[in-house]
Amino acid sequence: MAKKKEEKLATEAEKLKAELDALKEKKKKLDKKEKTQKKAIKKTPAKSKKKKLTAKKKTPLTPAEKKAEAKKKAAEKKAEAKKKAAEKKKKAAEKKAEAKRKAEEAKKKAEEEKRKEEEAKRTFEEELEEQLSEEEIENFQIEKVDMEKLTNKVCEVIAKYESEGMLQSELWKKLKLSSRDGSRLALRLERRGIINREKILEKGRWTYKLILKKTPISTVSIENAPCLICPVEQKCSIDGEISPRTCQWIEEWVTEVKPKKAQ
Repeated sequence: MAKKKEEKLATEAEKLKAELDALKEKKKKLDKKEKTQKKAIKKTPAKSKKKKLTAKKKTPLTPAEKKAEAKKKAAEKKAEAKKKAAEKKKKAAEKKAEAKRKAEEAKKKAEEEKRKEEEAKRTFEEELEEQLSEEEIENFQIEKVDMEKLTNKVCEVIAKYESEGMLQSELWKKLKLSSRDGSRLALRLERRGIINREKILEKGRWTYKLILKKTPISTVSIENAPCLICPVEQKCSIDGEISPRTCQWIEEWVTEVKPKKAQ
C-alpha cells in the first residue's frame, strides 16, 4: 500500500512539473511577443499616430460636438487676439517709456548745458555782488583816497564817451585802479544812480561797459566863494541894502577866479 501511494505521488509530481514547464514556456513566448510589439511601436510611432488621427477624422461628429468644436476654436482665436493686443500694448508702453526717458535725458542735458553757459557768462562783478551786502557796496572806500574826487574823475572820463560808454578795464587803467577796487567802485556808482553797467562780450570774455547816467554835483565852481563865510549873509538879498549885485567881496572873488581859468 505504501509503495503504491509513493508511486502515485511521484506520478502526480511529474505531471505538475510538466505543467509548470509548459507554463514557463508559454510565458517566454508571451514575453517575446510583447517585446516584439513594443519594438514595432517604437519604430513606427508617427504612422500609429497618423492612423489614430485618420481613424478619428473618419469618425463623424455630432451637431453638438461640431458646435462645441467651433466654440472652442472661437475662444482660442479670441484668446490669441487678446494676447497679441496685450503684447502690442506692452510694446507701445515700453516705447513710450523709452521716449519719455530719452526726453528727460535730453532735458537734463539741455539744462546742464544752459547751466554751464550761464556759469561761463558769470563775471567777477556778479560773484562779488553776491558776496557783498548793500551796505558794503554803498560804503565802499579805497584807503587814502577821496572818494568824491574819484567819483568826479570817473564821471569826467566816462562823459567823453557820451552814450557809447567805455570798457571798465580801460577806465581802471586810466585811473590806475586794480580790477577788484574798480569793480567795487562801479557797483557803488551804479547803486547811487550815477552810471549804468551794460554787460557785453569782449574778445570772448564777458565784461561791462560803463555809461554815464548823471553827473554828480561839483563844488569846484564855488570853492572860496565869500558867501560861504559871509558874516552878513542873512541880511543879503537881491533888492536889499546888502546885495550880491553891489558886494565888493564877490567882485574881488570873481576877478581872482577868472585869470586862473584863463591860465
